Amino acid sequence: SGVAARPMPIHGETAWRMLTQRDTAVNLLRSTMAAFVAGVGGADSVTLLPHTSALGLPDALGRRIARNSQLVLQDEAHLWRVADPAAGAGAFEALTEALCEAAWRQFQEIEREGGLPQSLSDNHFSQRIAITAATRRKEIATRRAPITGTSEFPNLVESGGGLLDVAPQAAAATVLPSVRFAAPFEALRDVADAATAAHGTRPRVFLANLGTLVEFASRATWTGNLLAAGGIGVIAGEGFTASGHAAAVFADSGAAVACICGTDETYGHLAEATAMALKSAGATHVLLAGNPGALDAALRAAGVDQFLFAGQDMVQALGQLQAALGITPA
Repeated sequence: SGVAARPMPIHGETAWRMLTQRDTAVNLLRSTMAAFVAGVGGADSVTLLPHTSALGLPDALGRRIARNSQLVLQDEAHLWRVADPAAGAGAFEALTEALCEAAWRQFQEIEREGGLPQSLSDNHFSQRIAITAATRRKEIATRRAPITGTSEFPNLVESGGGLLDVAPQAAAATVLPSVRFAAPFEALRDVADAATAAHGTRPRVFLANLGTLVEFASRATWTGNLLAAGGIGVIAGEGFTASGHAAAVFADSGAAVACICGTDETYGHLAEATAMALKSAGATHVLLAGNPGALDAALRAAGVDQFLFAGQDMVQALGQLQAALGITPA
């Protein structure tokens, strides 16, 4: 186009979409990493959103940490001393080239559609954004894209983890809405926290752990972590080798919902009897941790209402469980 080549000033800002309302200290790690890669990637200036921004107007501490994070990277990590840290690194060069080619194809597509205003007017650009957003929502809901402190390793007893004093925002009427990845799981936590505040106790599920600790520990830990992402606590039962014993301990626990945890082998000879015993002991909803496979029909006939397993839509599964527990959005 005849324009002389010259350096382009680049300013970066940490992404709003990656911030969480829960376990906000993890946002410090996200923002520090983002500032680091922006600096070594060639940004001339960087703005860090305070780690509590998703909760509302940041306080003085949040703003101070945002400033100091950059100063530490600059003056203590000495990032400024190397002009181009990634120079000559084949992996970075290849990734940069691939990003440039993908971006150029997007520009060409927009030009074929008559330019950006026309592409937006005809909804072409927005449809491409929607496809990407839907794919990303699925990855987050299935925890293939985990969010530390929200969908993975949530802290049910974090300080300030109750209801947030933030006015709900109406959905923006825009073709490019601003979203945060953690919002679906945070909505589940809000519902559970509201129930906790109303009843004085957190909704809990009894874990009917089958077999020895070695046999049930993996699935019991995974289940407890998943339920916490929905604001639900657990009552961990000992390792049961008899369905009647599991049902008796469940009846004494005060819980209304139970989840069977164990190995596939244990399920083969004990899960059906345990499900029936739990229902007889008053369980209103029985879950089983793991993909039932060929046992699906038999387990459902025995009383299993819901299965929890990796790869399913966890937001939907936790919503179904909350409904079974009698907690629903206000």
